[in-house]
Amino acid sequence: MPVRKAIVTAAIGLHARPAAVFVRAVTATGLPVTISKDGRPGVDARSLLEVMTEDFACGCEVELAVAADALPGRFTLAQAENALEELRILLESAAAA
Repeated sequence: MPVRKAIVTAAIGLHARPAAVFVRAVTATGLPVTISKDGRPGVDARSLLEVMTEDFACGCEVELAVAADALPGRFTLAQAENALEELRILLESAAAA
């Protein structure tokens, strides 16, 4: 299962605009990405409502994942890894802040 850890850098966490930017980027990958923190079950990172209600605050470490058995047939594990890396960079950059 491809996984990446990231630190949320947006001052307000993943709420409002930063959450919308992140969710749009996840949706654009075409992958069923989940986001979680503190070892809790992940939520669908393509859902703005689910992302916003999880309280991903500034400075918290999150885990981005794609279950290998949930990979759409047109994607390889390497493509999923690359997509998660791009999402990690987004969360840790000013683009999502």
